[in-house]
Amino acid sequence: MPVNLTILGSGSSGNCTYVETPETRLLVDAGFSGRQTRERLAAIGRAPEGIAGILITHEHVDHIGGLTALSGKLQLPIYCNRATKEALEYQLKAKFDCRLFTTGASFAIGDIVVDTFPIPHDASDPVGFLLRTPAGKIGFLTDLGHATKLALERVRPANALVLETNHDLRMLQDSNRPWSLKQRIAGRHGHLSNAEAADAAQTIMSAELQHLYLGHLSRECNRPELARDVILERLQKIGAHHVRVTLTAQHTACPTLTLESAPAYTQAALL
Repeated sequence: MPVNLTILGSGSSGNCTYVETPETRLLVDAGFSGRQTRERLAAIGRAPEGIAGILITHEHVDHIGGLTALSGKLQLPIYCNRATKEALEYQLKAKFDCRLFTTGASFAIGDIVVDTFPIPHDASDPVGFLLRTPAGKIGFLTDLGHATKLALERVRPANALVLETNHDLRMLQDSNRPWSLKQRIAGRHGHLSNAEAADAAQTIMSAELQHLYLGHLSRECNRPELARDVILERLQKIGAHHVRVTLTAQHTACPTLTLESAPAYTQAALL
């Protein structure tokens, strides 16, 4: 009973991930336009009409920009907490079919059990997710200023994890961005740096973690090869040679990852 994971795109201009199990199809966040989301799904032979719901981490535009087209027009249910519902409906000036959960609770959508947990970010009530699927566990830990003990414990069981590597601290400090923005990004409710992500990966490392996706990279204050090298150096230092590291990108989807119910995991195109 394979489960497929496709990161349709990740970055400061849009974030969206597609998860497919034998019974359920979900999006995690919807930061691309309806047209962009449809095109990226079409590239893997899928369409938004078959999706059971959209999980929302928080209400920033790079995570909800496509909701009006996807949820509003197609009547796809949105799964979020109350504070996020109020914030996204205020921003988008629309009402949506929101299925509310309490942060910290778990609930089922088809054959997926969704664990939720709070993360420190400058949004109304931001959350991370651990999806328990028939073939493995998928974690989402992005858009957080620091990795709390609770968040790390919640994603520790993941077989595949999307982890934020937003910026290189020196590049951020040397950038032409306003000082207030630099403080926000590097602050306790901003975004993880490459080094902080490496610390997080080291803390949660186990034999179960097979795939690590580096997400939400800054276009101005990071470089893909820099983020990858920082993470790989740390993994090599702690002997975590079993982990496959994959860079996500803003402009294109990652190859689909297929989790098998057996211990083996393979990377393959979704037919």
